[in-house]
Amino acid sequence: MTGMTAQPIWHETVIPEGPRVNMRYIDWIWHVRGSVPLPEGQTAGEALDRIEPVFDEVGTAHVRSDAALSFTKKNPASQDPLSVFERGVLRVEGTAPEGRLRYHLVSRALLACFLAPLLFLGFAQLTILVNAYQKPAAEAAAKKPDAKKADAPPMHPIDKALGAPEPEKPGKNGAEGGKRNRKPTPTPAYVFAGIFAALYVGGRILEDRLVKRLFRKRLLQA
Repeated sequence: MTGMTAQPIWHETVIPEGPRVNMRYIDWIWHVRGSVPLPEGQTAGEALDRIEPVFDEVGTAHVRSDAALSFTKKNPASQDPLSVFERGVLRVEGTAPEGRLRYHLVSRALLACFLAPLLFLGFAQLTILVNAYQKPAAEAAAKKPDAKKADAPPMHPIDKALGAPEPEKPGKNGAEGGKRNRKPTPTPAYVFAGIFAALYVGGRILEDRLVKRLFRKRLLQA
Protein backbone atom coordinates (compact mmCIF):
# COMPACT_ATOMS: atom_id res chain seq x y z
CA MET A 1 0.00 0.00 0.00
CA THR A 2 1.20 3.47 -0.86
CA GLY A 3 1.29 6.46 1.45
CA MET A 4 2.25 4.44 4.49
CA THR A 5 5.67 4.61 6.14
CA ALA A 6 7.05 1.59 7.86
CA GLN A 7 7.59 2.30 11.57
CA PRO A 8 10.76 0.95 13.21
CA ILE A 9 10.19 -1.74 15.75
CA TRP A 10 12.25 -1.27 18.90
CA HIS A 11 13.14 -4.32 20.90
CA GLU A 12 14.07 -3.83 24.53
CA THR A 13 17.40 -5.42 25.24
CA VAL A 14 17.47 -7.33 28.49
CA ILE A 15 20.92 -7.73 30.02
CA PRO A 16 21.04 -10.92 32.05
CA GLU A 17 22.25 -10.49 35.59
CA GLY A 18 25.37 -12.33 36.61
CA PRO A 19 25.51 -14.56 39.64
CA ARG A 20 25.33 -12.61 42.85
CA VAL A 21 27.75 -13.35 45.64
CA ASN A 22 26.19 -13.73 49.05
CA MET A 23 28.29 -11.46 51.26
CA ARG A 24 27.44 -13.66 54.22
CA TYR A 25 29.89 -16.25 52.85
CA ILE A 26 32.85 -13.86 53.04
CA ASP A 27 31.95 -11.10 55.50
CA TRP A 28 32.74 -13.42 58.42
CA ILE A 29 36.32 -12.27 57.80
CA TRP A 30 35.64 -8.91 59.45
CA HIS A 31 32.16 -9.43 60.94
CA VAL A 32 31.68 -11.09 64.32
CA ARG A 33 28.27 -12.62 64.99
CA GLY A 34 27.05 -14.54 67.99
CA SER A 35 24.52 -14.80 70.76
CA VAL A 36 24.34 -15.14 74.55
CA PRO A 37 21.37 -16.69 76.42
CA LEU A 38 19.44 -14.44 78.77
CA PRO A 39 19.39 -15.36 82.45
CA GLU A 40 16.13 -16.83 83.69
CA GLY A 41 13.43 -14.22 84.19
CA GLN A 42 15.35 -11.39 82.49
CA THR A 43 13.42 -9.15 80.10
CA ALA A 44 14.74 -7.38 77.01
CA GLY A 45 14.76 -4.04 78.80
CA GLU A 46 16.68 -5.42 81.78
CA ALA A 47 19.22 -7.09 79.48
CA LEU A 48 19.90 -3.88 77.60
CA ASP A 49 20.07 -1.93 80.87
CA ARG A 50 23.01 -4.13 81.88
CA ILE A 51 24.67 -4.03 78.45
CA GLU A 52 24.30 -0.30 77.80
CA PRO A 53 27.11 0.88 80.16
CA VAL A 54 29.62 -0.95 77.94
CA PHE A 55 29.02 1.74 75.33
CA ASP A 56 29.53 4.71 77.65
CA GLU A 57 33.06 5.11 76.34
CA VAL A 58 34.95 8.01 74.76
CA GLY A 59 34.33 8.15 71.01
CA THR A 60 31.30 5.84 71.17
CA ALA A 61 27.76 6.86 70.19
CA HIS A 62 24.83 4.49 70.64
CA VAL A 63 21.09 4.46 70.03
CA ARG A 64 18.72 2.21 71.96
CA SER A 65 15.18 1.02 71.34
CA ASP A 66 12.98 -1.37 73.30
CA ALA A 67 14.82 -4.52 72.26
CA ALA A 68 17.85 -3.37 70.25
CA LEU A 69 20.95 -1.21 70.54
CA SER A 70 23.21 0.05 67.77
CA PHE A 71 26.55 1.81 68.18
CA THR A 72 29.35 3.47 66.24
CA LYS A 73 32.89 4.28 67.34
CA LYS A 74 35.30 6.97 66.23
CA ASN A 75 38.83 7.11 67.62
CA PRO A 76 38.02 4.91 70.63
CA ALA A 77 40.34 4.77 73.62
CA SER A 78 42.72 1.84 73.84
CA GLN A 79 41.12 0.64 77.10
CA ASP A 80 37.73 0.37 75.42
CA PRO A 81 36.85 -3.37 75.51
CA LEU A 82 35.25 -3.08 72.05
CA SER A 83 37.78 -0.69 70.50
CA VAL A 84 38.52 -3.06 67.60
CA PHE A 85 34.92 -2.73 66.34
CA GLU A 86 33.73 0.48 64.72
CA ARG A 87 30.00 -0.35 64.60
CA GLY A 88 27.51 -3.02 65.51
CA VAL A 89 23.97 -3.99 66.47
CA LEU A 90 22.71 -5.90 69.51
CA ARG A 91 19.18 -7.29 69.62
CA VAL A 92 17.23 -9.23 72.23
CA GLU A 93 15.08 -11.98 70.75
CA GLY A 94 12.49 -13.93 72.74
CA THR A 95 12.18 -14.16 76.48
CA ALA A 96 13.77 -16.36 79.10
CA PRO A 97 14.43 -19.25 79.18
CA GLU A 98 14.78 -19.24 75.35
CA GLY A 99 15.59 -15.56 75.02
CA ARG A 100 18.96 -14.59 73.59
CA LEU A 101 21.04 -11.48 73.08
CA ARG A 102 22.27 -11.56 69.48
CA TYR A 103 25.08 -9.32 68.31
CA HIS A 104 26.60 -8.37 64.96
CA LEU A 105 29.87 -6.41 65.13
CA VAL A 106 32.03 -5.03 62.31
CA SER A 107 35.81 -4.54 62.45
CA ARG A 108 37.94 -2.98 59.70
CA ALA A 109 41.03 -3.82 61.74
CA LEU A 110 40.35 -7.53 61.25
CA LEU A 111 39.87 -6.94 57.53
CA ALA A 112 43.22 -5.11 57.33
CA CYS A 113 45.00 -7.95 59.14
CA PHE A 114 43.41 -10.43 56.72
CA LEU A 115 44.48 -8.50 53.60
CA ALA A 116 48.01 -7.64 54.80
CA PRO A 117 49.42 -11.18 54.23
CA LEU A 118 48.09 -11.15 50.67
CA LEU A 119 49.82 -7.82 50.06
CA PHE A 120 53.17 -9.06 51.36
CA LEU A 121 52.86 -12.29 49.38
CA GLY A 122 52.39 -10.12 46.31
CA PHE A 123 55.60 -8.25 47.18
CA ALA A 124 57.41 -11.59 47.51
CA GLN A 125 56.23 -12.78 44.10
CA LEU A 126 57.21 -9.44 42.57
CA THR A 127 60.71 -9.78 44.04
CA ILE A 128 61.03 -13.27 42.58
CA LEU A 129 59.95 -12.03 39.15
CA VAL A 130 62.42 -9.11 39.28
CA ASN A 131 65.27 -11.45 40.24
CA ALA A 132 64.37 -13.84 37.41
CA TYR A 133 64.27 -10.93 34.95
CA GLN A 134 67.67 -9.59 36.06
CA LYS A 135 69.39 -12.99 36.31
CA PRO A 136 70.61 -13.24 32.66
CA ALA A 137 72.14 -9.76 32.76
CA ALA A 138 73.84 -10.46 36.11
CA GLU A 139 75.31 -13.73 34.84
CA ALA A 140 76.63 -12.04 31.71
CA ALA A 141 78.23 -9.26 33.77
CA ALA A 142 79.87 -11.82 36.07
CA LYS A 143 81.48 -13.64 33.13
CA LYS A 144 82.81 -10.45 31.58
CA PRO A 145 86.42 -9.77 32.68
CA ASP A 146 87.03 -6.43 34.34
CA ALA A 147 90.63 -5.65 35.13
CA LYS A 148 89.79 -2.53 37.12
CA LYS A 149 87.58 -4.48 39.51
CA ALA A 150 89.97 -7.43 39.72
CA ASP A 151 93.00 -5.38 40.81
CA ALA A 152 93.26 -4.17 44.37
CA PRO A 153 93.96 -0.44 44.89
CA PRO A 154 97.67 0.29 45.50
CA MET A 155 98.85 0.76 49.08
CA HIS A 156 100.28 4.03 50.27
CA PRO A 157 104.04 3.86 51.08
CA ILE A 158 103.39 4.98 54.65
CA ASP A 159 100.89 2.15 55.13
CA LYS A 160 103.47 -0.32 53.86
CA ALA A 161 106.12 1.08 56.22
CA LEU A 162 103.72 0.70 59.17
CA GLY A 163 102.98 -2.92 58.23
CA ALA A 164 99.31 -2.42 57.38
CA PRO A 165 97.64 -5.43 55.70
CA GLU A 166 97.01 -5.25 52.00
CA PRO A 167 93.43 -4.33 51.04
CA GLU A 168 91.20 -7.13 49.78
CA LYS A 169 90.26 -7.22 46.14
CA PRO A 170 86.72 -5.96 45.55
CA GLY A 171 84.58 -8.67 44.16
CA LYS A 172 82.36 -11.52 45.17
CA ASN A 173 83.90 -11.96 48.61
CA GLY A 174 84.76 -8.30 49.27
CA ALA A 175 82.47 -6.07 51.26
CA GLU A 176 81.91 -3.58 48.46
CA GLY A 177 81.33 -6.21 45.83
CA GLY A 178 79.08 -8.22 48.13
CA LYS A 179 76.79 -5.29 48.72
CA ARG A 180 76.58 -4.47 45.03
CA ASN A 181 75.93 -8.08 44.01
CA ARG A 182 73.42 -8.79 46.74
CA LYS A 183 70.00 -9.56 45.26
CA PRO A 184 66.72 -8.60 46.89
CA THR A 185 65.18 -11.55 48.69
CA PRO A 186 61.49 -12.33 49.23
CA THR A 187 62.18 -13.65 52.74
CA PRO A 188 61.20 -10.42 54.62
CA ALA A 189 57.90 -10.31 52.75
CA TYR A 190 57.17 -13.93 53.72
CA VAL A 191 58.03 -13.12 57.35
CA PHE A 192 55.65 -10.15 57.47
CA ALA A 193 52.93 -12.17 55.75
CA GLY A 194 53.26 -14.84 58.42
CA ILE A 195 53.15 -12.26 61.22
CA PHE A 196 49.96 -10.62 59.96
CA ALA A 197 48.36 -14.01 59.27
CA ALA A 198 49.04 -15.03 62.87
CA LEU A 199 47.67 -11.70 64.10
CA TYR A 200 44.47 -12.19 62.13
CA VAL A 201 43.86 -15.78 63.22
CA GLY A 202 44.65 -14.99 66.84
CA GLY A 203 42.66 -11.76 66.82
CA ARG A 204 39.63 -13.27 65.10
CA ILE A 205 39.39 -16.12 67.61
CA LEU A 206 40.30 -14.03 70.64
CA GLU A 207 37.94 -11.14 69.90
CA ASP A 208 35.03 -13.52 69.37
CA ARG A 209 35.63 -15.10 72.77
CA LEU A 210 36.22 -11.80 74.55
CA VAL A 211 32.99 -10.28 73.20
CA LYS A 212 30.91 -13.27 74.23
CA ARG A 213 32.52 -13.32 77.66
CA LEU A 214 31.93 -9.58 78.12
CA PHE A 215 28.23 -9.72 77.23
CA ARG A 216 27.63 -12.85 79.31
CA LYS A 217 29.30 -11.22 82.31
CA ARG A 218 27.19 -8.05 81.96
CA LEU A 219 23.94 -10.02 81.67
CA LEU A 220 24.71 -12.04 84.80
CA GLN A 221 25.84 -9.01 86.78
CA ALA A 222 23.53 -8.29 89.70
